[in-house]
Amino acid sequence: MSIIKEKIWYALLLILVTGGCSGTDKNKNMAKKKDMEDLYKSERFTEKSEFTSGIEGPAVDKEGNLYVVNFGKAGTIGKVSPGGDASLFVTLPEGSTGNGIRFNSKGEMLIADYTGHNVLKVDMESREVSVYAHHDGLNQPNDLAIMDNDILFASDPNWGESTGQIWRIGPDAQFELLESGMGTTNGIEVSPDNKTLYVNESVQRNVWAYDLDENGNLSNKRLIHTFEDFGMDGMRTDASGNLFITRHGKGTIVQLSPKGELIREFTVSGMKPSNIAFGGSDGKTAYVTLQDDGNIDRFRSEHPGRSFRK
Repeated sequence: MSIIKEKIWYALLLILVTGGCSGTDKNKNMAKKKDMEDLYKSERFTEKSEFTSGIEGPAVDKEGNLYVVNFGKAGTIGKVSPGGDASLFVTLPEGSTGNGIRFNSKGEMLIADYTGHNVLKVDMESREVSVYAHHDGLNQPNDLAIMDNDILFASDPNWGESTGQIWRIGPDAQFELLESGMGTTNGIEVSPDNKTLYVNESVQRNVWAYDLDENGNLSNKRLIHTFEDFGMDGMRTDASGNLFITRHGKGTIVQLSPKGELIREFTVSGMKPSNIAFGGSDGKTAYVTLQDDGNIDRFRSEHPGRSFRK
């Protein structure tokens, strides 16, 4: 064999052995594979029974602190540090009980108060609690979604009759009924581009999508997914528009594409996940409230939550 042919033969052999990748490329691919293997693996984040079985919320502030309702007893809001230490943040007015929590563009906390038929507002510095909006026609405001311009939406189920409504709360802090006669409306969320509103019906196991304009008007209602069993509760979108839904009673989180196609399903440490929120320094840590033991799980996601998009 000539020297030239020998060099060519060894070069081809090297390509076959290494797959055409340099050592650096191989290391990058291995690291990427390891990162993917660590995603969507839920683990306990807080101690059991620090929150009641009505644990809900949750929402993360700009400093990475997590806020969850019913810390120790009903009618409270707990604060959980990035390290997992929980403490009492605020006690709500008598007759009020929180459910979904969101932050507006000013950093104020907004809380669905289902027993008071309110959306409450908390000044994060003074911790003063006030009524942001009220309407006697609500069944019980359950979960909240918010657009970038601070237009707010509230799901409003009637559990006894398995029906529900959707409300909008505009810049004037007034409730306006958008739709009635639905199933048990529960989880509600806005897409990253603010052009779609997602709403699920827990008992009927449907996930609906609406076109959304800049004023919060709804149109083009369409069914994007139906589950055959178990219920649903809260949900959030990531920065890529994928929808994460808690499967209450099944103990899983489901990830759907923006069109409702099933991407994956993975387990959490309890059977009753009630809601979900994204946080962490890069927005890729998701927190899941669990009603089984009044604690919180967390998992890592491939994409950051909608609020962390650039």
